[in-house]
Amino acid sequence: MEGPEDRGGSPAARVHEGPPAPEARVHLRVARFIMEVGVKLGMRSIPIATACTIYRKFFCETNLDAYDPFLIAMSSIYLAGKVEEQHLRARDIINVSNRYFNPSSGPLELDSRFWELRDSIVQCELLMLRVLRFQVSFQHPHKYLLHYLVSLKNWLNRNSWQRTPVAVTAWALLRDSYHRGLCLRFQAQHIAVAVLSLALQVYGVEVPAKVEAERPWWQVFSDDLTKPIINNIVSDLIQIYTIDTEIP
Repeated sequence: MEGPEDRGGSPAARVHEGPPAPEARVHLRVARFIMEVGVKLGMRSIPIATACTIYRKFFCETNLDAYDPFLIAMSSIYLAGKVEEQHLRARDIINVSNRYFNPSSGPLELDSRFWELRDSIVQCELLMLRVLRFQVSFQHPHKYLLHYLVSLKNWLNRNSWQRTPVAVTAWALLRDSYHRGLCLRFQAQHIAVAVLSLALQVYGVEVPAKVEAERPWWQVFSDDLTKPIINNIVSDLIQIYTIDTEIP
């Protein structure tokens, strides 16, 4: 793969040029890489989410300096395809990743360098499985968010719902949450409610009977959810956008 080879010929990204970036910035950039490569590979949203989660969970167990994060990311995509039954060829992952770093380049030749990279991805996959103790299946918030959106649409005034893109914004916030691995720290149901709550706040949409209700609307969806938990999730989401603005 064309590009910097500062870690033993692996597909290290241009993020390593210049002064080392703080870990949070590195992880955000790599998550963006996983998402963009995943979309170009035709991956569904759940496999992409699983790839991001595998990557973040691996670095919760290891040191960032010990491994090339972009090689780990490529192996995460490869492994997530198997976990979510959307199998991908290593060759396709390599070529799409190469185009990510070098947009003008064509497919790589099937030379020794290609096979070394392919072997690295496969070996890295085995390493990740051992480090993660084969626990690579996750419960994602997507199905909960879909259910909550359907319920909320029935509660809200029809004009209010059609006038504001609450659903589109909630899905975008959920996708962005995988830049920081929120699903490793919070329950899937709680994340779904939090992104929906934030989307409602963004557009100033009030849930009917909010004042008169015996309990908040979000507790109808999740009994054990509290306002501090929602605030913590929203705070982490906002932190993602803060870090993003600091990346050149």
